[in-house]
Amino acid sequence: MIIRLPLRFEGSKGEKILNALFDSGVTYSCINSEVVEELEILTPLHTPMKMVTAHASVFMEINYRVALDFYHEDIRLTDEFYVIPNLSEQAIIGASTMQKWKLKLDFENDTIVLDPGVAKAILVNLIATP
Repeated sequence: MIIRLPLRFEGSKGEKILNALFDSGVTYSCINSEVVEELEILTPLHTPMKMVTAHASVFMEINYRVALDFYHEDIRLTDEFYVIPNLSEQAIIGASTMQKWKLKLDFENDTIVLDPGVAKAILVNLIATP
């Protein structure tokens, strides 16, 4: 199941609003190779990864990743995104990122819900940081 939302993404080179697809059927978070160039410097993978696509017999090779911050309701979240050439979406938030940040898909309201405990921990860390 999926939900699509505009989110602000930040990297060392800048920030940009991207349409992000939250997809619980995708394991890893991914970003389109064309939009990521404006956000962050690509980090080459030591060994390229091969991932299966929606067509079980079709594989794609992934050569780069980036670490990006993204914001939901002004709360900063961060994760690693694999850079995918010709990705049909600008960004995909996968199950591993959703589990990491305890994000829940709310299909009734077509949005995501951030666990209040996670948001509180993030805010406490921000306040404690000098």
